[in-house]
Amino acid sequence: MALTRVWSTRAALSLRVSVSCKGFSSAVEGLKFAKSHEWAKVEDEGKLASVGITEHAQEHLGDVIYVELPDVGVAVAQGTIVGSVESVKASSDINSPVSGNIVEVNKELLSSPGLVNGSPYEKGWIMKVEMSSRDELNNLMDPDEYSEHVKKKIPKITKHKDT
Repeated sequence: MALTRVWSTRAALSLRVSVSCKGFSSAVEGLKFAKSHEWAKVEDEGKLASVGITEHAQEHLGDVIYVELPDVGVAVAQGTIVGSVESVKASSDINSPVSGNIVEVNKELLSSPGLVNGSPYEKGWIMKVEMSSRDELNNLMDPDEYSEHVKKKIPKITKHKDT
């Protein structure tokens, strides 16, 4: 199914037609999104953020076969590269959507990287960051803003008149 979607998206891009953009479910309410397609879920009374890649990102990557996790204890800055995700067709950097110290990583991804595809907002989380500044959340998008951001990246249908 994922390969069909990826092929359809590639074909649509080369033909300059639109493909449908999946809407967001209520499961992503409360998440904040980076333009680079990572999400952050604030927990523990605003001190901790769980981080992962978005459903949109994993769909475009295809079947994830490897996740390079960051080290626990490392200080990260918003927007810096902390790891990578590799699929059968591409590799993509993981950027931290917030600054702080990495306090936990999802070691389950080492043996089951497909969790990123199957459950990007729950079981496929990548790291947890003890945030140094909640103010940085203002630099991120809410679900509606992110949905609009994704829609702008997909070309619209161009109709041609037959002569």
